[in-house]
Amino acid sequence: MKNKHILLVEDNPDDVKLTLRALKKNNILNEVVVSQDGVEALDYLFGTGKFEGRDTKVLPQVVLLDLKMPKMDGLEVLHRIRANERTKLLPVVVLTTSSEDKDRIESYKLGANSYIRKPVDFNQFAEAVQQLGLYWLVLNEAP
Repeated sequence: MKNKHILLVEDNPDDVKLTLRALKKNNILNEVVVSQDGVEALDYLFGTGKFEGRDTKVLPQVVLLDLKMPKMDGLEVLHRIRANERTKLLPVVVLTTSSEDKDRIESYKLGANSYIRKPVDFNQFAEAVQQLGLYWLVLNEAP
């Protein structure tokens, strides 16, 4: 799975730790690049800001995107990913605590590949992450 890395866009340090722990628990050992807000995520994807000079031909296998973040929310990040020719087909999984219908519907309208509400229980969360990893890193064939 060389070069099959994950971009985790999450501002909550506890959720970052939880996600990384769940990935490790399920033997998903792919590199995880963590962006703490939407601006940083776009900088990573487009090789700007602190990521200037990064080889932007190497895209993550999947983006795990939270919706509620400072600076730029996940819906705007998703909109910008889909608006760019190079990233418009990049798999994006919205991974959020939001249970609002409007967030789910807007995510799909903007081109999310999947919308998953984070379970509160760690074991359920770990199971969800295992399924995500299996599907997006092993079974799914990227464009």
